[in-house]
Amino acid sequence: MDFHRPGPSYLETHRNGHLKALAEGTRERSRSCDICPRSCGVDRLSGEIGYCGIGDKAVVSSYGPHPGEEGPISGRKGSGTIFFSGCNLGCRYCQNHDISQTATGQVMGDRELASAMVRLQDIGCHNINLVSPTHVVPQILSALPLAVESGLQVPIVYNTGGYDSIDTLRCLEGVVDIYMPDMKYSDPGYGEFYSLVPDYPRVNRSAVREMHRQVGDLMLDERKIAVRGLLVRHLILPNDVSGTGRVLEFISQELSRDTYVNLMRQYGPCYDILDDPLLNRRIETFEFERAEELAFKLGLWRLDHLM
Repeated sequence: MDFHRPGPSYLETHRNGHLKALAEGTRERSRSCDICPRSCGVDRLSGEIGYCGIGDKAVVSSYGPHPGEEGPISGRKGSGTIFFSGCNLGCRYCQNHDISQTATGQVMGDRELASAMVRLQDIGCHNINLVSPTHVVPQILSALPLAVESGLQVPIVYNTGGYDSIDTLRCLEGVVDIYMPDMKYSDPGYGEFYSLVPDYPRVNRSAVREMHRQVGDLMLDERKIAVRGLLVRHLILPNDVSGTGRVLEFISQELSRDTYVNLMRQYGPCYDILDDPLLNRRIETFEFERAEELAFKLGLWRLDHLM
């Protein structure tokens, strides 16, 4: 899994002309939008707005180098994060609700988005980290050929809440180098109540399987920087709302024991959850230690907080 430095997948996809075809295909799907599993069916090309809050053009809240991602993603020079406004989830405890639940930010056409990608590479970022990209895949695919023609050649990171369409993910094969999905819940009831989607575990597991099929386990170069593969994030929630045990069992048994997993312990109540009886506190030390112990018992050894 270490000491590999393959070129970014999208360069070959662009050379063979397939990248532009993917962009055209996903744009056309936006006419009756089914880009994410919600399948709103709105005509985003005509300016109609789906659940995500975004129409034809991407809206970018901010972009720049980010030193605070997982070690293999941020490295020494930072990850080139592009924070997209809007989201196809409705998480009631979202720490970025001012971004995810609004369309506030800079409206970017294809050239502006491509320019932002190249600018992040030029200042030394190790990758282009697309944060909450699920609902703007057509816009990303349209901008990417322009970025390649301007010299882009660092890996693409797809940093997602994990509620992704298999059909859309298949359009990203040969484009995305590093998938970084959340796995939020094991219980569909909690997914519906806290993130406003009734089928999160089923959709999420199918999506993560597809991501792993495409890119495999996380590979690092000689600098310990990620170049390709899957990195799973799991936010541990109080009172086991996250269903951590079943999430870890899925990763170990249905993906790979070599999966790189970040057990995230930073949850804090905010936004619409302050009075919720289950999530109105931070996690206790024993809750995190229990998750860590279970991960080791299941053979998961690539835990980010230990590396």
